[in-house]
Amino acid sequence: MFRLFLISLCFAVASPIWPIGQNPIVGDPFIIVNKMTNELAYIQDGEIQKVYSVATGKTEELTPEGTFTIVVKAVNPYYRKKNIEGGSNENPLGSRWIGFDALDTDGRTYGVHGTNRPSSIGSYVTAGCIRLQNKDVETLFDEVPLGTKITIINSMETFEHVGNQHGALKKRK
Repeated sequence: MFRLFLISLCFAVASPIWPIGQNPIVGDPFIIVNKMTNELAYIQDGEIQKVYSVATGKTEELTPEGTFTIVVKAVNPYYRKKNIEGGSNENPLGSRWIGFDALDTDGRTYGVHGTNRPSSIGSYVTAGCIRLQNKDVETLFDEVPLGTKITIINSMETFEHVGNQHGALKKRK
């Protein structure tokens, strides 16, 4: 019950850093997920800092595409669907939840999260979320504030191209 209160409290104080639809400015954190390659790029200070391998939706339509805002963050998230406590080895959400507002949801439906099945990373196995190794989602969790933009694509475009389109990368001379 206490964890649910904390998650609700996080959502209640969460507000986007940018107006809806506006891209970040160079230097702001920005995340790009490419479903075609099952990779996530973390951009900060106008440069790609790290690329992580991820798992995405079992079918192409399960992981929504577009640009969204991170509105909820939780440590050891509670798994509501099967009533599994946060921190449990049976919890498929792993150690962190970074929820975003895809398809007019409140950040508790779609998210970047850890896993209790590390061998699933790189596969198309989720119900729509983006799954990372626990150590990787813990690092990302510490780096991205509420309000960070996340763009999800299914494309042959490079992270550099997409980052430039969104104004998240420094222009090369």
